[in-house]
Amino acid sequence: MNTLSKRIFNLVLGGIMVAMATVLGFLKLYEAPYGGAITVCSMLPILFYSYRCGLKWGLGAGLVHSVLQLLLGMGALKGLTVGTLVGSILLDYILAFTVLGLGGMFRGRIKNDAVAFTLGSFVAMMLRYFCSFLSGWLLWAALSEATYMQEVIAAYIPGLANVSGTTLAVVYSLVYNGVYMIPEIILTCVVGFLLVQFAGKQVLDKPADVKA
Repeated sequence: MNTLSKRIFNLVLGGIMVAMATVLGFLKLYEAPYGGAITVCSMLPILFYSYRCGLKWGLGAGLVHSVLQLLLGMGALKGLTVGTLVGSILLDYILAFTVLGLGGMFRGRIKNDAVAFTLGSFVAMMLRYFCSFLSGWLLWAALSEATYMQEVIAAYIPGLANVSGTTLAVVYSLVYNGVYMIPEIILTCVVGFLLVQFAGKQVLDKPADVKA
């Protein structure tokens, strides 16, 4: 496959993976009251794409996916101040979904593809969790009542329910975003590992003479 054919292949595959990620994003196992959900491995297509085609292509697909998610989630941004709006666009959408393009970071550095893919996916998804955490702490906690945040914390970590001030915002964001992100990270890692382990050649292989 020559360079032009490879680029066309990557573009077409990228479009398919972004479309798959978007569709899977609508299949929700749990939806948090103020945004965020456990989906049916909606991050997996972008992670696979990054691992197969390289970080450059993966980050590009992640960016496109982030813009689509932003357009689909515009309703949740109504009524925000300019600062909060810009911060949310960056942390909840652009950065949060673009970092999924780093899923292929360990390809070629770890011999076992299943392990390399799973580890790269875990790191990329934890970065997305970190973006959501920053958003919840720096932006959304200021818009929530202290009693509500304490109730959320008490439901999962009763011993920290009485924290206040900055600590309350930090713990609240970790818990709120962790409720949906941690289960999805675990689910995606398990499913991704199994797919690469048993169907890696069909899903991930690329010509040896083509560099990402």
